[in-house]
Amino acid sequence: MNIRLPWLLGGILLGVVTLFAVMLVKPVGVSTQFVVLDAMVWDMVAPDTIVENPDNAKGYGSENAYLNKSGGKYAANAKNPLNYSFVFVIAMIAGAGLSALLGGDKAKGKRSEMPDVWRKRFGPSKSKRYIAAFASGFFVLFGARLAGGCTSGHMMSGIMQTSLSGYLFFVAAFAIGTPLAIIVYRGAGKGELS
Repeated sequence: MNIRLPWLLGGILLGVVTLFAVMLVKPVGVSTQFVVLDAMVWDMVAPDTIVENPDNAKGYGSENAYLNKSGGKYAANAKNPLNYSFVFVIAMIAGAGLSALLGGDKAKGKRSEMPDVWRKRFGPSKSKRYIAAFASGFFVLFGARLAGGCTSGHMMSGIMQTSLSGYLFFVAAFAIGTPLAIIVYRGAGKGELS
């Protein structure tokens, strides 16, 4: 079964889901949950990383300043990860898996290992593609934490709430991303980036 939604309908559905998330629970944002996952693993390796702290608003604390900020909010989320934000990230992963099963090249029997524009520019090496994807993901996540939020937090939720940081992030992302894509994929063929 191959289900494809027109891009406009997909955008409208994304907007509706984001609107309901903001109205009913809180703004959408996911990059913080990677910090929470790191803290969970860190606490399993060194059990004194997160400790009970009745002086903090959330009841937990850490010697790590980042985990301890906001009244121990991140430390508490790492100790008790079954919260809206963490479940939301798990649901995103499950949704992406479901999407891959219901549509795309796999459903057509054409299982594509990498985008044509990548192959034409950098060749068919899978290891080069995986290294580039991992490094890119690392830098995107590092940048998201440096900026105080990711694209879902700043652009989707932020712009929806008319946040100045959302608009600034949007402008910066496209002002840097568009020329960078043109430079990286130069020679890939006119019109193939659309």
